[in-house]
Amino acid sequence: MFEKSQKSYTDLLGKTNRIVEGTTIKGDIISQGDFRLDGELIGNFTTKGKIVIGPGGSVTGDIICKNADIEGRFNGRIEVDELLTIKAKAFIKGDVITGKLSVEPGAEFTATCAMKTDANTETLKLNEHQTA
Repeated sequence: MFEKSQKSYTDLLGKTNRIVEGTTIKGDIISQGDFRLDGELIGNFTTKGKIVIGPGGSVTGDIICKNADIEGRFNGRIEVDELLTIKAKAFIKGDVITGKLSVEPGAEFTATCAMKTDANTETLKLNEHQTA
């Protein structure tokens, strides 16, 4: 009678979860789709999509995602597979690991930053080192 249908990540494209200003969440969030946070999260966040932390948004904890735009406050460790965009009014403190980084003038960026390398490039460098 009732069928459970599991939606794939591609079914969630174009849909964005949202936490509005004035909302505080204490705990971890796991999402398959994109997410916009204009409230406060005290905890960890994981998504296969994109997270946007709006100008009134704040995260204290760890983030793992595909892409991120930060305009609000972030304090913790963030790991972004592709592009991390830090807007002019953002405040970032902690550890950053990302594929690509864009920081607008005016942003406060007090973090250690490591850039991810392509797995194929790492294999190539390893092979070159072994043959030398």
